[in-house]
Amino acid sequence: MKLYTKTGLGLATAMAAGLAVPAMAETELTMYYPIAVGGALTQVVDGIVADFEAANPDISVNAIYSGNYDDTRVRALSALASGEPAQLAVMFSIDAYDLIEQDLVLPFEDVATTDADQEWLNSFYPALMANGQIEGQTWGIPFQRSTIVAYYNKDLFRAAGLDPEAPPTTWDEMIEMGKALTGDGTYGLMIPSTGYPYWMFQALAIQNGKEVMSGDGLTTYFDDPTVVETLEFWKSLSIEHGIMPTGTVEWGTLRQAFLEGQTAMMWHSTGNLTAVKKGASFDFGVAELPANVRLGSPTGGGNFYLFKDTTDEERAAALKLMQFMTSPEQAAAWSIGTGYMGVSPAAYETEALKSYTSEFPPALVARNQLENAVAEFSTFETARVRSGLNNAIQSALTGAQEPAEALAEAQAAAVRLLKDYQ
Repeated sequence: MKLYTKTGLGLATAMAAGLAVPAMAETELTMYYPIAVGGALTQVVDGIVADFEAANPDISVNAIYSGNYDDTRVRALSALASGEPAQLAVMFSIDAYDLIEQDLVLPFEDVATTDADQEWLNSFYPALMANGQIEGQTWGIPFQRSTIVAYYNKDLFRAAGLDPEAPPTTWDEMIEMGKALTGDGTYGLMIPSTGYPYWMFQALAIQNGKEVMSGDGLTTYFDDPTVVETLEFWKSLSIEHGIMPTGTVEWGTLRQAFLEGQTAMMWHSTGNLTAVKKGASFDFGVAELPANVRLGSPTGGGNFYLFKDTTDEERAAALKLMQFMTSPEQAAAWSIGTGYMGVSPAAYETEALKSYTSEFPPALVARNQLENAVAEFSTFETARVRSGLNNAIQSALTGAQEPAEALAEAQAAAVRLLKDYQ
């Protein structure tokens, strides 16, 4: 069999001619990565990986883009189960409990052992570390991270006689402005209720003064009166106040609906920011979510995880890749290219991100909201517990069940699923 270099010469011919043969990478990494939010994220990630490989010619990285977060978890874990090599992945920050329970991942304290490594572990925003730090160990490293922000169409605000620099800061203001903005084929507000309805619901519940789960992943509060009241409020935005469509609002098409003027305000991930910036034909703004009892948003997005079935060399190479991708310069470039936040304070001290946020202040909103952010909803049996909550939310919004009934069923199911862990 004849082996060929990139120049097309046979390996033996190249050696005989005295030509330099490109060195083969000593360590190969497979990284599963979710591409779920709009924008050419593959190009951004490909660029970072290429820069890493150029600086580390002894390491090659195979980035497998695998759909949304749920798709990525399924594909990565299926690969591991079938014996295919995979060393790291970016998966939901809320997958940590399940990954630990299945004994699939390593705590970073096992591999990040030098003083420099420890400094790196301590460099991230604490709110972004909350989902990854469990029982005194670090299981996930922030990368593709977000909070929910409110996008709004300033041109429609002006047309409705509203101050385009004063988006709603309370639920009451949101309703009042929403009514002024609704009409002529445009709704005042859209909050997505497919894809990740639990995430939006957690934001509303926090703003109403109540968490939907305990910090240890063992207890949910779906049937708490304040939580029930929260779902009733969400439903009232369409049924009572008429500022939002009835039924469900699609996560995947909401950004386009906003760009087409179908809604004057939308709640969505900050990961859509760059795509909205590039696609909007109108003046738009970005604001922190409004408060009722308090301000608040859950964090969201993905963390790096290091799989347990790896060699020492692969672990060292994977750690080097993660440290490269989360470095201040790369985190700044990532934030500018996507809209996701820089995961460390140092990222916002880079000249690139300071210059960008000076010219485009909306890029600071998600970061600023970390002051009022909480860990994203996560428990043991996360996927099944979350599915029950998602179904309850959608059942209530579509009128199939009353909010109290739907949430009571979700709570009963969660209690059954979590019983063995308590």
